[in-house]
Amino acid sequence: MHRLWTVLTAIMLSIAGLVAVSPTAAAGGEDIVDRLKTVPGLTVIAERPAPAPYRFFLLSYTQDADHHNPAAGTFQQRLTLLHVSTDRPMVLHTTGYNVPETPFRSEPTQVLDGNQISVEERFFTPSRPDPANWSDLDIWQAATDHHRLVEALKPIYPGGWISTGASKGGMASVYHHRFYPGDVDGTVAYVAPDDVFNDEDSAYDRFFATVGTPECRAAIRSLQIEALHRRDRLVPRYAAWAKNNDESFTEFVGDVDHAFEYLVAEAAWAFWQYSKAADCAAVPPTNAPDDQVLAWFDKVNGFTGYTDRDNQKFVPYYYQASTQLGYPLVHYPHLAGLLRYPPSTARTFVPREIPTRFHPTAMVGIDLWVKLRGQRLMFVYGQNDPWGAEPFRLGPGTRDSYWYQAVGANHGANISQLTNAERDQATSALRRWATVSTPTYAARVAGLDDWNPALDRSFATSR
Repeated sequence: MHRLWTVLTAIMLSIAGLVAVSPTAAAGGEDIVDRLKTVPGLTVIAERPAPAPYRFFLLSYTQDADHHNPAAGTFQQRLTLLHVSTDRPMVLHTTGYNVPETPFRSEPTQVLDGNQISVEERFFTPSRPDPANWSDLDIWQAATDHHRLVEALKPIYPGGWISTGASKGGMASVYHHRFYPGDVDGTVAYVAPDDVFNDEDSAYDRFFATVGTPECRAAIRSLQIEALHRRDRLVPRYAAWAKNNDESFTEFVGDVDHAFEYLVAEAAWAFWQYSKAADCAAVPPTNAPDDQVLAWFDKVNGFTGYTDRDNQKFVPYYYQASTQLGYPLVHYPHLAGLLRYPPSTARTFVPREIPTRFHPTAMVGIDLWVKLRGQRLMFVYGQNDPWGAEPFRLGPGTRDSYWYQAVGANHGANISQLTNAERDQATSALRRWATVSTPTYAARVAGLDDWNPALDRSFATSR
């Protein structure tokens, strides 16, 4: 009898375990696809492969082109859903740019073992109204997009909600939290700049005067000077590359000579954004051959970063930088006398036919909210990341919030790179916000946890 009871108990526990992980049972008997299809305005475009027990969906949601004026028309906003269970937390990942159509887990999703929606920023194609009224691209309109998605999906995912994003995506998560503080239970913003006063950029000059070691800074500066001295030999090589790859420079920067100058002058920024201190050893000496010198600038800053084709993808970012977000201006005193053109600006990369007007109060308002009324905010920066030269800061009115800087980290800084004590504090706060009591971090999932949007040059611009 005891043996029979043991067997029956084991069977019942097995069944209970199956019920706990079944996506159908978690939705009250309905498959998650069926529940998604009941959401007004939400379209399930496709289900794509994902490692078990996850399911991955490509979705679109009908958004107003102008949330102030619903009569102005609508557009389809692209998003993805990584689903594990309706009784797990939901992480709202704001990309700030395009959304990848492959499954991945952001760090908060890993920590919470949760679901994740990843949202494409409005005006990044294909999530663009047609015709496009560019004045509808601002931080409040984008935050309202995110708010409507939260409202639509919370009935399916009633647990804790955490917003997150990296770089421009991190900025977008803060803006959403500011305009709709009741939508999420906490925000984790990675490497998000806070350019409060666009005309005051001396913080970047101080950053480049002290980042890394004196030897590394000197090696990069010397190579920049050498490259500009070799302009007559290196520009034709860059032009040949462009011709062979059917690339052009006329729409934005003007010509290959402009592109070459920006490639060289802005290389230090790109180096510290994406590289590590150990990569200083790979900076070529000033007597290196032309091809080696040019190859280093391509590897560090990227030939494609100044082409018409590449920059066309990022026009919405540059528009926002020209109107609200602000844009860094760096001085290059070591290149005095070698530069032929003014430095590039955000306006450089916005087509002439799209008008821009800068609104200086937009970031001031966000900054004041963070310092005076913000709550449940977490900011993570990399010590060697130039975008962290003007970071968000906590203030006297900020509540239940945290600020971290990962030593030696670049634009890919995250919680896992913090000290043990900081990492424990951060993950504990995140789990508390989301009302999760499970151990920190779920098991690593190959194919889901290897992508960092802040380090993917094809996904986000380096400037």
